[in-house]
Amino acid sequence: MRLHGDVSNEEEEDAVMDPALLSSSSPNGAAVAAAVAAPRVVVGYALTKKKVKSFLQPKLLLLARKKGISFVSIDETHPLSEQGPFDIILHKKTSKEWQRVLEDYHEVHPEVTVLDPPNAIEHLNNRQSMLEEVADLNLSSFYEEVCTPRQLVIMKDPSSIPTAVAMAGLTLPLVAKPLVVDGTSKSHELSLAYDEASLSMLDPPLVLQEFVNHGGILFKVYIIGEAIQVVRRFSVPDVNTYDLLNNVGIYRLPRVSCAAASADHADLDPRIAELPPRPLLEKLSRELRTRLGLRLFNVDMIRELGANDRYYIIDINYFPGYGKMPGYEHIFTDFLQSLGQNNYKRSLSGG
Repeated sequence: MRLHGDVSNEEEEDAVMDPALLSSSSPNGAAVAAAVAAPRVVVGYALTKKKVKSFLQPKLLLLARKKGISFVSIDETHPLSEQGPFDIILHKKTSKEWQRVLEDYHEVHPEVTVLDPPNAIEHLNNRQSMLEEVADLNLSSFYEEVCTPRQLVIMKDPSSIPTAVAMAGLTLPLVAKPLVVDGTSKSHELSLAYDEASLSMLDPPLVLQEFVNHGGILFKVYIIGEAIQVVRRFSVPDVNTYDLLNNVGIYRLPRVSCAAASADHADLDPRIAELPPRPLLEKLSRELRTRLGLRLFNVDMIRELGANDRYYIIDINYFPGYGKMPGYEHIFTDFLQSLGQNNYKRSLSGG
């Protein structure tokens, strides 16, 4: 962590202050002096154009500047070691080449905080491994239960899917999800299979999850370090016996992550709209941060209809669309600021 880094002319002009303002006799002297002494935080980012547009919004950049946080784009055509210096590297790239570059850089610069380690992110790039940590959790809190839907991984041969589903004892309808999560829109395309015959129309590799009726409401639990925020999204309507008897084939499911699907201000049955208990979310967040080794992710959670004490985690996403989360600018900049301060304290102590 540096006390002073390279700054633009404009920033230099901002830093020039009337000495009288720094005087102890000035009412604002202490506050101004503290602001001058506060270390700057330089965040290098390697994000897709789409992620840059959705995340680095003007309000975030303005607030970050006020807090002494600078965002610097990483040029992937030049060696990372020749760029910076950085206090934090923020990234969402999935290529093996980028993973090697970042790991090599961190070996030489262990003082730089990487959000998040590539090997930890990789755990979420496969829906088979994604939920394994959740299945092993013991999150009983009072009477609440957190689990995952029963699921089956299909690697190839669509014609074998009906037999595999029957042998696994899965109950229709089934949600079909691509096995690999690579950041593309295709990896988030979900389908609902109503009947056994249509299963052979699916395109492996994929994961099949039992559909759980949940009142058509999904809870997106955003996690930024130790901060937690939950929003409601309209989800897929419940499936009843009539639907199963009168629907055949594969139905494409709509995306429920977009802000337009928000259900936070909708007139909902309180039993459906009620958010998961805060103590449960805190325990879930704490356990997943430790097990996954991640600090930036979100959990898609549903509550089983008619069972207020049973929740299912159906997806976990690294560095999700925080721009869709109300007030994300304040939470995220506070998080970056705290990381910068911790790095600075370690540098002073020689750690």
